[in-house]
Amino acid sequence: MEIKTNEKKFSTRTLTVTAMFLAMNIIMSSSMLSVPVPGGHIYLNNAIITIASILLNPLCAFIVGGIGAFIGDLLFYPAPMFVSLVTHGIQAIVVSLCARKLFRGSKLNAGAVIGVILGIVINTVGYSLGRAFIYSTPEYAVMKLPYQILEDVVGSVLGYVLCFACGIKKLFEREFGSRKNKKTN
Repeated sequence: MEIKTNEKKFSTRTLTVTAMFLAMNIIMSSSMLSVPVPGGHIYLNNAIITIASILLNPLCAFIVGGIGAFIGDLLFYPAPMFVSLVTHGIQAIVVSLCARKLFRGSKLNAGAVIGVILGIVINTVGYSLGRAFIYSTPEYAVMKLPYQILEDVVGSVLGYVLCFACGIKKLFEREFGSRKNKKTN
């Protein structure tokens, strides 16, 4: 079964993989799976967003990153849910576009590296501005900035390492890349 949207095909397999990453993002947004640090928690959903963004197209990456973070915040801590929707959504789109369009075929995965770095910057700036707006205190945003940078770097680098060093990207390409021309799903 395929769904056509704007002349692009989304197979059942693509929708299923997107839904699985979406569910993992929501689960990783819970405080039960976060790493407690002085001044808050480090959430590891950035790792899931990074992996999904490298593997999936920008629309699916936005669904996993933006909508997944939005639902996770809605369920576990609703105050920043709209900030998460916008920030993680933009992060996911940028990482996906860079990984797919820049330096294709590079042995160093330069496009993905640039995308992950831009994603870290987007997420850090987005959450800092969002905190200043939501809590009406720029001081709170500045106070949380080191933790936000740590969370973004740890999560994004973990996602990158899992994707490339642990072979998730190769496995994904082997399982999904070779079946592009087949009609059966």
